[in-house]
Amino acid sequence: MTGGMRVADAVGQGLAKLGADTVFGVVGSGNFHVTNALIAGGARFVAARHEGGATVMADAWARTAGRPGVVSVHQGPGLTNAMTGIAEAAKSRTPLLVLAPEAPEIRSNFHVDVAGLAAAVGAVPERLYSPASALADAHRAYQTALGRRTVILALPLNVQAASFEPGTLPAAPRTYPPGPAPDAVTAVAAVLRGATQPVFIAGRGARGQAGRASARAELERLADACGALLATSAVAKGLFRGNPWNLDVSGGFASPLAAELITGADVIIGWGCSLNMWTMRHGKLIGRDATLIQVDDDPAALGAHRPVHLGVLGDVAETARAVARALPAAAAGYRSPELRDRIAREVRWRDVKFEDESDGQRIDPRALSIALDDLLPAERTVAVDSGNFMGYPSMYLSVPDEAGFCFTQAFQSIGLGLASAIGAAVARPDRLAVAALGDGGALMGVSELETVVRLGIPMVVVVYDDEAYGAEVHHFGPDGDPLDTVRFPPADIAAIGRGFGFDGVTVRSAGDLAAVRGWLEGSRERPLLIDAKVTSSHGSWWLEEAFRGH
Repeated sequence: MTGGMRVADAVGQGLAKLGADTVFGVVGSGNFHVTNALIAGGARFVAARHEGGATVMADAWARTAGRPGVVSVHQGPGLTNAMTGIAEAAKSRTPLLVLAPEAPEIRSNFHVDVAGLAAAVGAVPERLYSPASALADAHRAYQTALGRRTVILALPLNVQAASFEPGTLPAAPRTYPPGPAPDAVTAVAAVLRGATQPVFIAGRGARGQAGRASARAELERLADACGALLATSAVAKGLFRGNPWNLDVSGGFASPLAAELITGADVIIGWGCSLNMWTMRHGKLIGRDATLIQVDDDPAALGAHRPVHLGVLGDVAETARAVARALPAAAAGYRSPELRDRIAREVRWRDVKFEDESDGQRIDPRALSIALDDLLPAERTVAVDSGNFMGYPSMYLSVPDEAGFCFTQAFQSIGLGLASAIGAAVARPDRLAVAALGDGGALMGVSELETVVRLGIPMVVVVYDDEAYGAEVHHFGPDGDPLDTVRFPPADIAAIGRGFGFDGVTVRSAGDLAAVRGWLEGSRERPLLIDAKVTSSHGSWWLEEAFRGH
């Protein structure tokens, strides 16, 4: 790089050299040069139709790829449009770098307090301070994102336009997974030696990230040594796929058998898992005399949501490996041949008997989800939006591993599911992307249907269409409150999809799914949108459980 180069060009090409090889965004004047510099440095640019969608795509890409995502937005409204996606990423500790041009003049229409916006949602504010420090500033921001933080890097327009002044770059810090303290390892091993019904719940911290593999192997080895059953939080669904002792998701989504077995545990260890109200069903899954242990590499996470008997600061894989070495021999623990058979028969939600409420005009979302689980290829990535419906695709659609499930629910915003599926599809083009949306979220994020078609992604979009904001209907309806503000007239969402270039099919009964089978067996030249008119006489099981918890 030479001194005649613009700062924007130096920063873009410098970030590409650091590993920013995929960038999402919407380009305006403020981020035009830095985005083109990223492309010139070898990065792929994925254009979205809205900055909120672009940010969620980058978030989902990072979750799926296990590397920092990058999003480039315009100054002012470009950043404010992205803020919901940034809040989701920050709350999820997604490694994400947001390139946010800044109009430094306070009288500019584009001026916003970039650092203040970052702080408001828990992101880390960074900035280019000068032409001389710009590349070092960008390197620092990227390295911060590598530490599982969402970073907003302010790019002042005057600094971007200045001539780049080469300087000495700081050496990238060598990072090592934090190992647990020896006394903590001894304490965990002592608890497990006395356990008769231990359960492990793995969360986001057990997934593969920042170039490291998931902690599955270490957790399974330790679980085998102490006879523990295995479960995950929702965001880590699929981590223990195929293990005979896998209970799937703990919490509000848990199947009756999973909830029964977790509640019966005498020791529960959360591995990189916050043990929040959703994962522990407002504490109902913790037996009265159970010992609760939490392992996390963030000291602020220990005991943040509920008191724990033992908090261990350490990397999940490193801690599991150390505790396994401290255990003398394998123990039966919670496991038995009878329980193994029962888990195989009953732990999946699709194996729980239910009364099919399909009536020919509307299909039961459980029946719909089971049929799709059978139809769709096993190698899939499922991205789920928020709403009353979300438990059905989350728990009735299987995924091959933790990278096959993208669950952007930390901020509980609707409208993020379609963009999540796009980002995940870009990260894993070898798998069929499945976006599971409610009608409210589908219409809120509808502009990104064009992005799916433009990118040529052979995606399946499933809309669980109850013509309402279902969570509010089932929350306030029983009290007799008026619901006109949360109910809507019918919309032909399949036709909307066809208008964007999708193949569209309306599903009212199981027979209508023949069109889905035909699409799967065909060329899949166009993505598929399924407008499923679902029954809605009552709330989903997880929503009813949440209401009881509150």
